[in-house]
Amino acid sequence: MTEPTPENLAVLTQWDTPTICNALEEIVPERRGHGFTTEPLVALDPDLPPICGYARTATIRAARPANETAAETAAKRVAYYAYVAQQPMPAIVVIQDIDPRPGIGAFWGEVQTNVHQGLGVIGAVTNGSFRDVADSARGFNLLGGEVGPSHAFVHVVDIDCQVTVFGLTVSTGDIVHADRHGAVMIPARAVAQIPAAVELISRREAKIIAAAKASGFDVAKLKAAMGAAKDIH
Repeated sequence: MTEPTPENLAVLTQWDTPTICNALEEIVPERRGHGFTTEPLVALDPDLPPICGYARTATIRAARPANETAAETAAKRVAYYAYVAQQPMPAIVVIQDIDPRPGIGAFWGEVQTNVHQGLGVIGAVTNGSFRDVADSARGFNLLGGEVGPSHAFVHVVDIDCQVTVFGLTVSTGDIVHADRHGAVMIPARAVAQIPAAVELISRREAKIIAAAKASGFDVAKLKAAMGAAKDIH
C-alpha cells in the first residue's frame, strides 16, 4: 500500500467531518461505531474549514504541579516541540488531559496556538480547556472540551503516546480529519478511496433530497426514492 501524501490529505479537506465519517462507513464498515469523537467539543473558530493531518500526541495535567524539577519540565517541553515539528506535515496535535477532572488548566492559548502554528501544526483536538479566545492564532483549528481562564499548573506528562480524547483514540502518525463537528481517525488504506465513496453517497442522497423538495412529497414517493438511491452503485 502506498502511504498517503500531504496532497492526498489536502483533497479530503473539501468535505466536512460528517461526510468523511459517511465515506468510512462504506469503505471500512467495521469502523462504523468507533474511531471518532463522541462528546461535544468547543471550536476556537467554528467558521474555519476542515483540516486533515498526521497526529502528534501527548498527555497533560494541570490540577497540581509537576513532580519534577523546573529544568526537567523545561527539557520535556523542548522535547515535545521537537517531536511536534517532525515530518511528515501537516500535523494535528491530539492532547489528552489525564487529570480526574480535565480542563482545570488550559494548555492552549495565545502563546501555544502561535508556537504550534509556526512549527507547522494546523490544529489540535483536546478534552482539556483553552483560553485567550480573541488572541489565539487566527486560522488555527482548535477543538477543546471547554473554555477556561487559567493555565493552572499545566504541564506535559508523556509525549508520542496513544491517547483517547472523547472516544477518539490515536497514536503518532495516524491520520485525523477535524472540523467544528469533531474529529475522526482515517485508516491510511482508506484515504485514496474516500473521494469515490463521497461521490457515490452524494448521488444516493441527491435522489432522496430531490424527492423531499418536490411538490406532492409523501411516504410513497419517499419509499420510491429510497429504492432508487439503493440501486445507485
